Amino acid sequence: MLPRLLVAVLVLTSVVGCSGPAHAPAGVPARLVASDVLRSWDEARARAFAEGDLAALQRLYVPGSAAGTADVGMLRAYLDRGLRVEGMRMQVLALDVLSADGRRLRLRVTDRLADGAVAVGAGTAVALPEDAASTRVVELVGSGNRGWRVASVRE
Repeated sequence: MLPRLLVAVLVLTSVVGCSGPAHAPAGVPARLVASDVLRSWDEARARAFAEGDLAALQRLYVPGSAAGTADVGMLRAYLDRGLRVEGMRMQVLALDVLSADGRRLRLRVTDRLADGAVAVGAGTAVALPEDAASTRVVELVGSGNRGWRVASVRE
């Protein structure tokens, strides 16, 4: 079964290559900008899990972030068992922008791990269990050329 802490972290599944401002250009809703940031972040995280890249995963979080520490620990546990996670994709059910100032985004996100994620390695492929939707408040910090990084994830 997928540990609840991983589910909390999976809600975010540094936007690599996306270092632009979090505020929306004139006429573009902030929700669309936030949605793009979150989608890119989720994709970068999924790549790190699929490639077993601890350093790439660490770069997605602000140093000292509890969510980052938990996520890196989870990937390390998979790697210690000779596994990687492929096909990880988050299904965002609701997204509210609580605040956005160009360098910081606070989002209320309701999402779930979509079906299809598989732990693979050495002739083994085990589907991750179904995930229920959960809602978290996620704070991302823009870090210039490093993109967007997660600072915190709260219930």
